[in-house]
Amino acid sequence: MRILLQVIVKEFLQLRRDRKILPMIFIAPAIQLVLFGYAANLDVSGIPLLLVDQDRTAASRELAERFTGSGYFVLAGYEDGTAAVERWLVDGRAQVALVIAPGFGKETAAGRSPRVQLIADGSDSNSAVVGLGYASRIISEKSGVLIRNRIGNLAGPGAMSRLAAVELVPRTWYNPDLKSRWFYVPAILAMVIMVMTMVMASMGVVREKEIGTMEQVIVTPIRSWQLIVGKLFPFAVIGIVDLLLVTSIAVWHFRVPLRGSFILLVLLTCLFLLTTLGLGLLVSTLVRTQQQAMMASGFLLMTPMVYLSGLLFPIENMPAAIQYVTYAVPLRYYATVIRGIFLKGSGIGVLWPEALAMAGFGVSLLTIASLRFRKRLD
Repeated sequence: MRILLQVIVKEFLQLRRDRKILPMIFIAPAIQLVLFGYAANLDVSGIPLLLVDQDRTAASRELAERFTGSGYFVLAGYEDGTAAVERWLVDGRAQVALVIAPGFGKETAAGRSPRVQLIADGSDSNSAVVGLGYASRIISEKSGVLIRNRIGNLAGPGAMSRLAAVELVPRTWYNPDLKSRWFYVPAILAMVIMVMTMVMASMGVVREKEIGTMEQVIVTPIRSWQLIVGKLFPFAVIGIVDLLLVTSIAVWHFRVPLRGSFILLVLLTCLFLLTTLGLGLLVSTLVRTQQQAMMASGFLLMTPMVYLSGLLFPIENMPAAIQYVTYAVPLRYYATVIRGIFLKGSGIGVLWPEALAMAGFGVSLLTIASLRFRKRLD
Protein backbone atom coordinates (compact mmCIF):
# COMPACT_ATOMS: atom_id res chain seq x y z
CA MET A 1 0.00 0.00 0.00
CA ARG A 2 2.88 2.36 0.77
CA ILE A 3 4.30 1.85 -2.71
CA LEU A 4 0.89 2.47 -4.25
CA LEU A 5 0.50 5.72 -2.31
CA GLN A 6 3.95 6.83 -3.45
CA VAL A 7 3.01 6.19 -7.09
CA ILE A 8 -0.23 8.18 -6.64
CA VAL A 9 1.64 11.07 -5.00
CA LYS A 10 4.22 10.98 -7.78
CA GLU A 11 1.45 11.22 -10.42
CA PHE A 12 -0.17 14.17 -8.64
CA LEU A 13 3.18 15.94 -8.35
CA GLN A 14 3.84 15.32 -12.03
CA LEU A 15 0.46 16.81 -12.95
CA ARG A 16 1.03 19.83 -10.71
CA ARG A 17 4.41 20.55 -12.28
CA ASP A 18 2.90 20.59 -15.76
CA ARG A 19 1.59 24.16 -15.85
CA LYS A 20 0.05 23.68 -19.30
CA ILE A 21 -2.13 20.76 -18.34
CA LEU A 22 -3.74 22.25 -15.23
CA PRO A 23 -5.91 24.75 -17.19
CA MET A 24 -6.98 21.88 -19.46
CA ILE A 25 -8.09 19.85 -16.46
CA PHE A 26 -10.06 22.45 -14.52
CA ILE A 27 -10.78 25.45 -16.79
CA ALA A 28 -11.44 23.77 -20.14
CA PRO A 29 -14.42 21.68 -18.87
CA ALA A 30 -16.10 24.78 -17.44
CA ILE A 31 -15.55 26.75 -20.65
CA GLN A 32 -16.81 23.86 -22.78
CA LEU A 33 -19.98 23.47 -20.74
CA VAL A 34 -20.74 27.21 -20.76
CA LEU A 35 -20.11 27.62 -24.50
CA PHE A 36 -21.85 24.44 -25.60
CA GLY A 37 -24.65 25.01 -23.09
CA TYR A 38 -25.51 28.29 -24.79
CA ALA A 39 -24.96 26.90 -28.30
CA ALA A 40 -26.93 23.66 -27.83
CA ASN A 41 -30.35 25.29 -27.70
CA LEU A 42 -33.05 24.41 -30.21
CA ASP A 43 -35.72 26.61 -28.64
CA VAL A 44 -36.95 29.15 -31.20
CA SER A 45 -38.48 32.53 -30.39
CA GLY A 46 -38.70 35.87 -32.14
CA ILE A 47 -39.08 34.33 -35.61
CA PRO A 48 -39.02 37.18 -38.18
CA LEU A 49 -42.45 37.29 -39.86
CA LEU A 50 -43.34 38.90 -43.20
CA LEU A 51 -47.01 39.94 -43.37
CA VAL A 52 -48.80 39.97 -46.74
CA ASP A 53 -52.25 41.25 -45.83
CA GLN A 54 -54.27 41.45 -49.07
CA ASP A 55 -57.58 41.73 -47.23
CA ARG A 56 -56.87 44.74 -44.99
CA THR A 57 -59.92 44.29 -42.77
CA ALA A 58 -60.39 44.20 -39.03
CA ALA A 59 -60.48 40.39 -39.16
CA SER A 60 -57.16 40.11 -40.98
CA ARG A 61 -55.52 42.62 -38.63
CA GLU A 62 -56.83 40.67 -35.64
CA LEU A 63 -55.27 37.48 -37.04
CA ALA A 64 -51.93 39.22 -37.64
CA GLU A 65 -51.96 40.56 -34.09
CA ARG A 66 -52.40 37.03 -32.80
CA PHE A 67 -49.08 36.15 -34.46
CA THR A 68 -47.13 39.20 -33.32
CA GLY A 69 -48.64 39.11 -29.84
CA SER A 70 -47.76 35.45 -29.26
CA GLY A 71 -44.10 36.18 -28.52
CA TYR A 72 -43.00 33.57 -31.05
CA PHE A 73 -43.00 35.91 -34.06
CA VAL A 74 -41.59 39.38 -34.64
CA LEU A 75 -43.00 41.46 -37.46
CA ALA A 76 -40.17 42.00 -39.95
CA GLY A 77 -42.13 43.90 -42.60
CA TYR A 78 -45.15 44.23 -44.89
CA GLU A 79 -45.68 43.46 -48.55
CA ASP A 80 -48.70 43.85 -50.80
CA GLY A 81 -48.21 40.71 -52.89
CA THR A 82 -46.66 37.24 -52.68
CA ALA A 83 -44.12 38.01 -55.42
CA ALA A 84 -41.87 39.72 -52.87
CA VAL A 85 -41.92 36.83 -50.39
CA GLU A 86 -38.99 34.96 -51.96
CA ARG A 87 -36.74 38.02 -51.77
CA TRP A 88 -37.40 38.35 -48.03
CA LEU A 89 -36.69 34.66 -47.41
CA VAL A 90 -33.54 34.65 -49.57
CA ASP A 91 -32.18 37.76 -47.83
CA GLY A 92 -32.85 36.17 -44.48
CA ARG A 93 -34.89 39.14 -43.28
CA ALA A 94 -37.88 36.83 -42.73
CA GLN A 95 -38.16 33.12 -41.95
CA VAL A 96 -41.93 32.88 -42.22
CA ALA A 97 -44.43 34.76 -44.42
CA LEU A 98 -48.10 34.99 -43.46
CA VAL A 99 -50.31 35.52 -46.54
CA ILE A 100 -53.91 36.58 -45.89
CA ALA A 101 -55.85 36.44 -49.15
CA PRO A 102 -58.54 38.97 -50.21
CA GLY A 103 -61.96 38.10 -48.84
CA PHE A 104 -60.71 36.77 -45.53
CA GLY A 105 -62.99 39.09 -43.56
CA LYS A 106 -66.07 38.32 -45.69
CA GLU A 107 -65.50 34.57 -45.49
CA THR A 108 -65.12 34.81 -41.73
CA ALA A 109 -68.26 36.90 -41.30
CA ALA A 110 -70.24 34.50 -43.52
CA GLY A 111 -69.21 31.52 -41.42
CA ARG A 112 -67.23 29.91 -44.20
CA SER A 113 -63.66 28.63 -43.95
CA PRO A 114 -61.20 31.27 -45.12
CA ARG A 115 -57.78 30.09 -46.25
CA VAL A 116 -54.51 31.48 -44.96
CA GLN A 117 -51.13 30.61 -46.45
CA LEU A 118 -47.94 30.28 -44.45
CA ILE A 119 -44.61 30.15 -46.30
CA ALA A 120 -41.55 29.05 -44.33
CA ASP A 121 -37.81 29.03 -45.11
CA GLY A 122 -37.02 25.30 -45.19
CA SER A 123 -33.25 25.77 -45.45
CA ASP A 124 -33.32 25.97 -41.64
CA SER A 125 -35.52 22.95 -41.11
CA ASN A 126 -35.58 23.14 -37.32
CA SER A 127 -36.74 26.75 -37.20
CA ALA A 128 -39.20 26.06 -40.01
CA VAL A 129 -40.78 23.10 -38.22
CA VAL A 130 -40.98 24.96 -34.93
CA GLY A 131 -42.38 28.08 -36.62
CA LEU A 132 -45.03 26.08 -38.46
CA GLY A 133 -45.96 24.42 -35.20
CA TYR A 134 -46.42 27.77 -33.47
CA ALA A 135 -48.44 29.07 -36.44
CA SER A 136 -50.66 25.98 -36.48
CA ARG A 137 -51.42 26.48 -32.80
CA ILE A 138 -52.37 30.13 -33.37
CA ILE A 139 -54.58 29.24 -36.35
CA SER A 140 -56.24 26.45 -34.37
CA GLU A 141 -57.07 28.82 -31.54
CA LYS A 142 -58.53 31.31 -34.03
CA SER A 143 -60.55 28.53 -35.68
CA GLY A 144 -61.92 27.49 -32.31
CA VAL A 145 -63.10 31.03 -31.64
CA LEU A 146 -64.81 31.20 -35.04
CA ILE A 147 -66.54 27.85 -34.53
CA ARG A 148 -67.82 28.82 -31.10
CA ASN A 149 -69.12 32.14 -32.42
CA ARG A 150 -70.80 30.40 -35.36
CA ILE A 151 -72.54 27.83 -33.17
CA GLY A 152 -73.57 30.56 -30.77
CA ASN A 153 -75.14 32.57 -33.58
CA LEU A 154 -77.02 29.57 -34.96
CA ALA A 155 -78.20 27.87 -31.79
CA GLY A 156 -78.33 30.75 -29.39
CA PRO A 157 -76.31 31.70 -26.31
CA GLY A 158 -75.05 28.76 -24.26
CA ALA A 159 -75.28 26.30 -27.15
CA MET A 160 -71.59 25.39 -26.87
CA SER A 161 -71.99 24.43 -23.24
CA ARG A 162 -74.74 21.95 -24.20
CA LEU A 163 -72.61 20.19 -26.78
CA ALA A 164 -70.63 17.15 -25.75
CA ALA A 165 -66.93 17.50 -26.48
CA VAL A 166 -63.66 15.77 -25.72
CA GLU A 167 -61.22 18.12 -24.03
CA LEU A 168 -57.54 17.36 -24.42
CA VAL A 169 -55.47 18.39 -21.42
CA PRO A 170 -51.81 17.88 -22.41
CA ARG A 171 -49.17 17.68 -19.69
CA THR A 172 -45.46 17.09 -20.14
CA TRP A 173 -43.63 15.59 -17.20
CA TYR A 174 -39.98 16.15 -16.22
CA ASN A 175 -39.54 19.04 -18.70
CA PRO A 176 -42.87 20.92 -18.72
CA ASP A 177 -41.67 23.74 -20.98
CA LEU A 178 -39.82 21.32 -23.32
CA LYS A 179 -36.59 23.27 -22.92
CA SER A 180 -34.00 21.80 -25.25
CA ARG A 181 -31.25 23.08 -22.97
CA TRP A 182 -32.41 20.69 -20.24
CA PHE A 183 -31.91 17.87 -22.76
CA TYR A 184 -28.50 18.93 -24.04
CA VAL A 185 -26.67 20.28 -20.99
CA PRO A 186 -26.57 16.85 -19.22
CA ALA A 187 -25.33 15.41 -22.53
CA ILE A 188 -22.51 17.95 -22.66
CA LEU A 189 -21.67 17.12 -19.06
CA ALA A 190 -21.31 13.43 -19.94
CA MET A 191 -19.12 14.24 -22.96
CA VAL A 192 -16.86 16.51 -20.90
CA ILE A 193 -16.32 13.76 -18.31
CA MET A 194 -15.58 11.21 -21.02
CA VAL A 195 -13.18 13.46 -22.95
CA MET A 196 -11.21 14.58 -19.93
CA THR A 197 -10.69 11.17 -18.37
CA MET A 198 -10.13 9.10 -21.52
CA VAL A 199 -7.78 11.50 -23.28
CA MET A 200 -5.86 12.48 -20.15
CA ALA A 201 -5.36 8.87 -19.10
CA SER A 202 -4.06 7.76 -22.51
CA MET A 203 -1.80 10.79 -22.92
CA GLY A 204 -0.50 10.56 -19.35
CA VAL A 205 0.85 7.05 -19.87
CA VAL A 206 2.18 7.74 -23.36
CA ARG A 207 3.90 10.92 -22.17
CA GLU A 208 6.04 8.84 -19.79
CA LYS A 209 7.03 6.62 -22.70
CA GLU A 210 8.08 9.63 -24.75
CA ILE A 211 10.22 11.25 -22.06
CA GLY A 212 11.73 7.90 -21.08
CA THR A 213 10.68 7.81 -17.42
CA MET A 214 8.58 4.69 -17.92
CA GLU A 215 11.72 2.55 -18.16
CA GLN A 216 12.95 4.02 -14.86
CA VAL A 217 9.66 3.12 -13.19
CA ILE A 218 9.77 -0.41 -14.61
CA VAL A 219 13.17 -1.20 -13.06
CA THR A 220 11.86 -0.32 -9.58
CA PRO A 221 10.37 -3.14 -7.41
CA ILE A 222 6.86 -1.84 -8.04
CA ARG A 223 4.25 -4.37 -9.14
CA SER A 224 2.35 -3.88 -12.36
CA TRP A 225 -1.08 -3.53 -10.67
CA GLN A 226 0.33 -0.90 -8.34
CA LEU A 227 1.66 1.05 -11.30
CA ILE A 228 -1.66 0.81 -13.17
CA VAL A 229 -3.80 1.83 -10.18
CA GLY A 230 -1.35 4.55 -9.22
CA LYS A 231 -1.38 6.05 -12.70
CA LEU A 232 -5.16 5.90 -13.18
CA PHE A 233 -6.26 7.00 -9.71
CA PRO A 234 -5.35 10.71 -10.19
CA PHE A 235 -7.36 10.82 -13.40
CA ALA A 236 -10.35 9.30 -11.59
CA VAL A 237 -10.05 12.08 -9.00
CA ILE A 238 -9.85 14.64 -11.80
CA GLY A 239 -13.01 13.15 -13.33
CA ILE A 240 -14.94 13.52 -10.04
CA VAL A 241 -13.68 17.08 -9.55
CA ASP A 242 -14.75 17.94 -13.10
CA LEU A 243 -18.15 16.35 -12.38
CA LEU A 244 -18.60 18.62 -9.35
CA LEU A 245 -17.53 21.64 -11.40
CA VAL A 246 -19.72 21.10 -14.45
CA THR A 247 -22.71 19.95 -12.36
CA SER A 248 -22.51 23.21 -10.41
CA ILE A 249 -22.54 25.20 -13.65
CA ALA A 250 -25.41 23.14 -15.08
CA VAL A 251 -27.58 23.57 -11.98
CA TRP A 252 -26.83 27.14 -10.90
CA HIS A 253 -26.02 28.80 -14.22
CA PHE A 254 -28.25 26.97 -16.71
CA ARG A 255 -30.95 26.13 -14.13
CA VAL A 256 -31.11 22.47 -15.13
CA PRO A 257 -32.89 20.70 -12.25
CA LEU A 258 -31.02 18.00 -10.33
CA ARG A 259 -34.02 16.06 -9.01
CA GLY A 260 -32.20 12.86 -8.06
CA SER A 261 -29.46 12.04 -5.58
CA PHE A 262 -26.13 13.71 -6.20
CA ILE A 263 -24.41 10.94 -4.24
CA LEU A 264 -25.90 8.36 -6.62
CA LEU A 265 -24.73 10.47 -9.57
CA VAL A 266 -21.17 10.42 -8.20
CA LEU A 267 -21.26 6.65 -7.54
CA LEU A 268 -22.58 5.80 -11.00
CA THR A 269 -20.11 8.22 -12.57
CA CYS A 270 -17.35 6.24 -10.84
CA LEU A 271 -18.61 3.13 -12.68
CA PHE A 272 -18.52 5.05 -15.97
CA LEU A 273 -14.98 6.22 -15.18
CA LEU A 274 -13.89 2.55 -15.04
CA THR A 275 -14.81 2.38 -18.73
CA THR A 276 -13.19 5.65 -19.81
CA LEU A 277 -10.00 5.00 -17.85
CA GLY A 278 -9.86 1.44 -19.16
CA LEU A 279 -10.21 2.69 -22.74
CA GLY A 280 -7.58 5.36 -22.10
CA LEU A 281 -5.15 2.77 -20.75
CA LEU A 282 -5.93 0.45 -23.67
CA VAL A 283 -5.20 3.23 -26.16
CA SER A 284 -1.89 3.94 -24.43
CA THR A 285 -0.80 0.35 -25.09
CA LEU A 286 -1.57 0.67 -28.81
CA VAL A 287 0.14 3.97 -29.70
CA ARG A 288 3.60 5.47 -29.30
CA THR A 289 3.03 9.25 -29.18
CA GLN A 290 0.66 11.64 -27.44
CA GLN A 291 -0.59 12.83 -30.82
CA GLN A 292 -1.52 9.29 -31.76
CA ALA A 293 -3.20 8.84 -28.38
CA MET A 294 -5.32 11.94 -28.89
CA MET A 295 -6.29 10.94 -32.43
CA ALA A 296 -7.16 7.37 -31.43
CA SER A 297 -9.20 8.49 -28.43
CA GLY A 298 -11.01 11.24 -30.29
CA PHE A 299 -11.77 9.84 -33.71
CA LEU A 300 -11.79 6.08 -33.17
CA LEU A 301 -13.55 5.91 -29.82
CA MET A 302 -15.27 9.08 -28.62
CA THR A 303 -16.85 10.26 -31.87
CA PRO A 304 -18.68 6.96 -32.59
CA MET A 305 -19.67 6.66 -28.93
CA VAL A 306 -21.24 10.12 -28.93
CA TYR A 307 -23.16 9.48 -32.17
CA LEU A 308 -24.44 6.07 -31.06
CA SER A 309 -25.13 6.79 -27.40
CA GLY A 310 -28.41 8.65 -27.77
CA LEU A 311 -26.92 11.78 -26.21
CA LEU A 312 -27.56 13.86 -29.34
CA PHE A 313 -29.67 11.72 -31.66
CA PRO A 314 -32.59 9.45 -30.66
CA ILE A 315 -31.63 5.78 -30.83
CA GLU A 316 -35.22 4.94 -31.83
CA ASN A 317 -34.68 6.77 -35.14
CA MET A 318 -31.65 4.67 -36.08
CA PRO A 319 -31.88 1.53 -38.28
CA ALA A 320 -32.59 -1.67 -36.36
CA ALA A 321 -29.08 -3.07 -36.92
CA ILE A 322 -27.48 0.13 -35.58
CA GLN A 323 -29.77 0.04 -32.56
CA TYR A 324 -28.31 -3.35 -31.62
CA VAL A 325 -24.80 -1.89 -31.98
CA THR A 326 -25.63 0.85 -29.47
CA TYR A 327 -25.91 -1.75 -26.72
CA ALA A 328 -22.12 -2.13 -26.99
CA VAL A 329 -21.58 1.58 -26.34
CA PRO A 330 -20.98 2.29 -22.60
CA LEU A 331 -21.91 5.95 -23.03
CA ARG A 332 -25.46 4.87 -23.89
CA TYR A 333 -25.98 3.64 -20.32
CA TYR A 334 -24.38 6.71 -18.77
CA ALA A 335 -26.66 8.92 -20.90
CA THR A 336 -29.68 7.15 -19.41
CA VAL A 337 -28.23 7.51 -15.91
CA ILE A 338 -27.38 11.18 -16.13
CA ARG A 339 -30.71 12.25 -17.66
CA GLY A 340 -32.62 9.97 -15.29
CA ILE A 341 -31.00 11.49 -12.22
CA PHE A 342 -31.10 15.07 -13.45
CA LEU A 343 -34.58 15.30 -14.95
CA LYS A 344 -36.60 12.36 -13.58
CA GLY A 345 -35.07 11.98 -10.12
CA SER A 346 -34.52 8.26 -10.81
CA GLY A 347 -32.94 6.13 -8.10
CA ILE A 348 -30.90 2.96 -8.12
CA GLY A 349 -34.14 0.93 -8.20
CA VAL A 350 -34.64 2.18 -11.76
CA LEU A 351 -31.04 2.58 -12.90
CA TRP A 352 -29.59 -0.72 -11.68
CA PRO A 353 -29.51 -2.30 -15.19
CA GLU A 354 -27.41 0.62 -16.45
CA ALA A 355 -25.20 0.38 -13.35
CA LEU A 356 -24.59 -3.34 -13.97
CA ALA A 357 -23.84 -2.70 -17.66
CA MET A 358 -21.33 0.06 -16.87
CA ALA A 359 -19.68 -2.07 -14.19
CA GLY A 360 -19.39 -4.96 -16.63
CA PHE A 361 -17.89 -2.79 -19.36
CA GLY A 362 -15.54 -1.09 -16.90
CA VAL A 363 -14.18 -4.28 -15.34
CA SER A 364 -13.78 -5.99 -18.73
CA LEU A 365 -12.00 -3.05 -20.36
CA LEU A 366 -9.73 -2.47 -17.36
CA THR A 367 -8.84 -6.17 -17.31
CA ILE A 368 -7.99 -6.25 -21.02
CA ALA A 369 -6.04 -2.99 -20.82
CA SER A 370 -4.16 -4.13 -17.71
CA LEU A 371 -3.17 -7.42 -19.35
CA ARG A 372 -1.84 -5.57 -22.40
CA PHE A 373 -0.12 -2.99 -20.20
CA ARG A 374 1.49 -5.73 -18.06
CA LYS A 375 2.60 -7.62 -21.17
CA ARG A 376 4.34 -4.54 -22.51
CA LEU A 377 6.03 -3.98 -19.14
CA ASP A 378 7.30 -7.58 -19.19
